[in-house]
Amino acid sequence: MARRNIFQPPPPPPAPAEADAVEARPRFPNTGTMSGVKSTLRDLSSNAVKELDPSLIDDGGPKDRLVISDTDVADLAESIRLHGQQVPIMVRPLPDSPGRYRIVYGRRRLQALKIIGMPAKALVRTLTDEQAILAQGQENSLRLDPSFVEKAFFVSELADSGYDATIILDALAIDKPMLSRMTKVTRTIPEAVIRFVGPAHGIGRRRWEELADLARNHEIDLEALIEKLSRPELSSDERFSLLHDAANKLVAPTSATTSPPALPITDASGTPIGEMKLSTRAVTLRFARASSGDFADWMRDNAKKEIQRLYEAWKSAK
Repeated sequence: MARRNIFQPPPPPPAPAEADAVEARPRFPNTGTMSGVKSTLRDLSSNAVKELDPSLIDDGGPKDRLVISDTDVADLAESIRLHGQQVPIMVRPLPDSPGRYRIVYGRRRLQALKIIGMPAKALVRTLTDEQAILAQGQENSLRLDPSFVEKAFFVSELADSGYDATIILDALAIDKPMLSRMTKVTRTIPEAVIRFVGPAHGIGRRRWEELADLARNHEIDLEALIEKLSRPELSSDERFSLLHDAANKLVAPTSATTSPPALPITDASGTPIGEMKLSTRAVTLRFARASSGDFADWMRDNAKKEIQRLYEAWKSAK
């Protein structure tokens, strides 16, 4: 084995071109584990929260809440002032207005931040209209637990804005039958009536559909009806019940006018034979076997002929 001469000088440094080639070689290869790390770092960068001036954020687009009360916003503003903004909002840049943004979700937080003059912590995303609606619908379904009528109203706004049914189904995580039911409610019940009632978290789909059917089948002017029912002190659920009851009273006849008492039928001596009862849907003849004896059997055998005779007599008398 050759021995190294410790007195021999070290080899000269590489030529400039060779040195540049060594320096240009990436420190970490872009394959395998390191590629995954780079991808993760890029994702983290895209998810970084930025601070934006709330005045630069427009509060446009379809609304997913029927009511954002001043009291709720004021309470939230005070909480943010004391504890800071815990959950970021999401915005997207406005392509026609550099430096400005449009809210995707977090409208209530944005209003609160504008009140106290704090910068908004925001996730900034470049999204299409469809992607923004999907993000808004999915975030609100997870955080807000919107009521049936709030979802239905959101569906109506999206449809009126020209969004495809597929986007609406995905945004609210509903199926086509539910979309049809929601559309029926919002197409039948005017917006003013829905806003009068409010979110009504305790009122489900069936009762809203009942109200829509009442209004459509009996041509009830619900807008005129709510003008007589203004009860600001009632809760949203109570306002719905008040309206529903008022609509029912307009179409439900009283028993006194539609169901007269049964007419007793007696023989010449006054002995009870049976009774005739008239309702809105039918005429009922009833014979008690204990008192009418064989007559009930005779009626069973001859009812058709006798009723035809009475019917012809009625036609002749007209």
